[in-house]
Amino acid sequence: MDDIAIVSQLGLTMAGSILFCFAIGYYLDKWLNTKGLFITVFILLGIAGGGYTVYRQIMEVTTRDEEGKQETERRK
Repeated sequence: MDDIAIVSQLGLTMAGSILFCFAIGYYLDKWLNTKGLFITVFILLGIAGGGYTVYRQIMEVTTRDEEGKQETERRK
């Protein structure tokens, strides 16, 4: 059950990051009257930032799992 929670959290993190950056780019394009320049730039930033955050979350979970396995082996 923990795996489902982690996967859904990763998906929501990525989607939220992209949507947030899309909104920023959209309103900047609207305000500065540019044709998609800021949307493109901010979507790319959202993908990069979301990917980095997801990577950090995965590394945290795998590190925690490895530490738990080592602790279990020491107790045996």
